[in-house]
Amino acid sequence: MTQRSSSVLNRAMAAVVACVSVLGHGGAARGAEPAANKPALKVYTDPQQVDADFKFQGEYAGEISQADGTKARLGAQVRALGDGTFRTIFFAGGLPGDGWDGKTAIQKAPSTDAAIPADAKVDGDKVVVEQVYKATLDGKVLAGQTDTGAKFELKRVDRQSPTLGAKPPDGAIVLFDGTNTDHWQKDATMTPQKLLGPGATTSRKFQDFTLHVEFMISYVPQTQDINQRPNSGVYLQQHYEIQILDSFGVTMGKHDCGVLYAQIVPALNMCYPPLTWQTYDIDFTAARYDEAGKKTKLAKCTVKFNGVVILDNVDILHSTPGGSPETPEGGGIYLQAHGLPVFFRNVWLMEKK
Repeated sequence: MTQRSSSVLNRAMAAVVACVSVLGHGGAARGAEPAANKPALKVYTDPQQVDADFKFQGEYAGEISQADGTKARLGAQVRALGDGTFRTIFFAGGLPGDGWDGKTAIQKAPSTDAAIPADAKVDGDKVVVEQVYKATLDGKVLAGQTDTGAKFELKRVDRQSPTLGAKPPDGAIVLFDGTNTDHWQKDATMTPQKLLGPGATTSRKFQDFTLHVEFMISYVPQTQDINQRPNSGVYLQQHYEIQILDSFGVTMGKHDCGVLYAQIVPALNMCYPPLTWQTYDIDFTAARYDEAGKKTKLAKCTVKFNGVVILDNVDILHSTPGGSPETPEGGGIYLQAHGLPVFFRNVWLMEKK
């Protein structure tokens, strides 16, 4: 996983709305067409300056009124795809992490690594949803009926992680609080908004620890495949990546936000909409080695994503792609630079003795 050039990254970080070429995973242009001739993507990094579709994108929750008079909870996610088109998913029982049964997702078709199918579009001042469920959306209320004719009315909810703004406990190392980058290697960057940019590695190395990280993913509605979506990652000991990717409103896959990259895919997609502050709370135990340097125990981690456990004391088999080789000495925390902007704040670590 190759870092994009620092000049492109810095321009994107500094701008409220930036236009960048569509690039693939190595920073090279996708296909044979020169990058200069590729259509530009609009990149939004400020929720106060966005496109007209942004007000419809988000999460909605409410109830279905069934024919027998009973009610059942229902959640929905609406993802903007650019140019007045959208993708919707309905969740039986409520939103992921808040009532969803973990199985029943109502959608036109699952997303793939290469495509996110549209099923809704702007019509006047509303969005019309045409999938298994039919509905209209005004940005505050999503109302319609199921395929069996049961009516529902879902209201917009703007969820916040319960660990957002978590204060470091006594004895914690405050790696970034918006005042300086003293705990990071010299190439770390801080934006004018006092946020930490991607591509930062801590100066110190760590073994066992608890880590709190807050991150915000930029809003780029036209992106479809995983090579385009805003992408980063939290590397533990610089070896093991917990993926960061714009995975809101998509079917959870092997590349999506929260995966232990190339090893474990969580059952639950807890990704919030772009331009929402999100949290990782990670408990990590380093691999163990004998005196000869042979690994005797696997590293382990537990990951809470927006306050919900998605990886529970899982074994980490080996370094993940892009990570450095495992060593007994451990390593730093690396916040990956890999494409469109992702920002960080309130980063702290508690070493475990």
